Amino acid sequence: MSATNPAHSPRGLIIAAAGSSSGKTTVTLGLLAALRRRGCAVQPYKCGPDYIDPAFHTVAAGRPSFNLDSWALPQADLAAQLCHGLDADLCIAEGVMGLFDGVAKVGACGHGSTADIAAATGWPVVLVIDVKGMAQSAAAIALGCARYRDDVTVAGVILNKVAGSRHAALANDGFARIGIPVIGALQRDPALTIPERHLGLLQAEEDAELALRLDALANAIARDVDLDELQAAAQPAQLSAVPSARPMPPPGQRIALARDAAFSFVYPHLLAGWRDAGAEIVPFSPLADQAPDPSCDVAWLPGGYPELHAGRLAAATRFLGGLRRFADDKPVHGECGGYMTLGAGLIDAAGHRHAMAGLLGLETDFAQRRLHLGYRTARLLAPLPGFGAGGRLRGHEFHYARVIAQPDDALAEIHDANGELTAETGSRRGHVTGSFFHLIAADRSAA
Repeated sequence: MSATNPAHSPRGLIIAAAGSSSGKTTVTLGLLAALRRRGCAVQPYKCGPDYIDPAFHTVAAGRPSFNLDSWALPQADLAAQLCHGLDADLCIAEGVMGLFDGVAKVGACGHGSTADIAAATGWPVVLVIDVKGMAQSAAAIALGCARYRDDVTVAGVILNKVAGSRHAALANDGFARIGIPVIGALQRDPALTIPERHLGLLQAEEDAELALRLDALANAIARDVDLDELQAAAQPAQLSAVPSARPMPPPGQRIALARDAAFSFVYPHLLAGWRDAGAEIVPFSPLADQAPDPSCDVAWLPGGYPELHAGRLAAATRFLGGLRRFADDKPVHGECGGYMTLGAGLIDAAGHRHAMAGLLGLETDFAQRRLHLGYRTARLLAPLPGFGAGGRLRGHEFHYARVIAQPDDALAEIHDANGELTAETGSRRGHVTGSFFHLIAADRSAA
């Protein structure tokens, strides 16, 4: 892909909002499903580090969704992510938080905001505005967003939660005055929602009604949104960098990857990078009491919801026994939920303690939970599969576990996005490592 050859750049749009809970995800899912139904090949993306929304995108679009993160990924890596959309008719990227919301200090190539991705790609923004409790004032919000940054273009709006034709007419009057097109006006419908819990949406694989929800969303979008106008608003990507030729190094040649409802938070670009580097990924399910394949070079336990399945994991003797034997002479790493599973014990929300693998001394508690959220940088104090000691990484932390004990040697010196040291340093013992840090990319700025 080349910025100087837009004919070979993916055409795209960014679905954003002035704030969270405006309906970005439901609108994005509806658009993906409706356009797919039309026969349009749509490549989904998610701005920022979220790992739940992309799983829903994947189901709706029928192709994997990838993260576009200006804080963690340099321009060349963003360009590489966009190559996934080269064979698509249209790319749709769902924003994160409010359009301009990000961290205070600049990261790899931005502050982690949706606006950064809009500026970097040149893709126009379609704003989703929840108009419950307002009418013409919605136009003032859109006008402010349109004028806030010169390098961000607002191509139109989709009004959400419209009460009826009179409400829509009043809102449209405001937009007629400022010249921003109203591409759609979705009627209020409580059925057009996705169930949520403490880390956001319910996981896609856990929602037995997801196909029906997506069908309902596609129907609403087809009825209330001008899809022809939406597609016409898309523009080719205009990134200033060529795609990176340096994928993330795989942690081993054959990687035993925990993969089920308890361990599902792994970034698609990491898996794609590992495969591109020639690694083989061998999935196993701890919830099905499966152990990592002993012929693999490394076992990797990603994040997820082990706290919701702690009893089953504690009783999964084949899994735990096989994992312990694997760790006798091969590396095992856990991220967030995987880290907690490698620990000594986990107290669930009801206050019951469940013995975990005991490969690390970590004790965590969800009965008195505490939110940990934000970007992180890590300087490794010891080797991590795929990286040597001293390596610098960029990632994200999002969990509610309270740490009771973290007695092992620290894995890394970890800072938040403001440069402040965090208490959660990760752990290492023998061949076993773990941390709450979700790996996104190597920190090339520190190289």
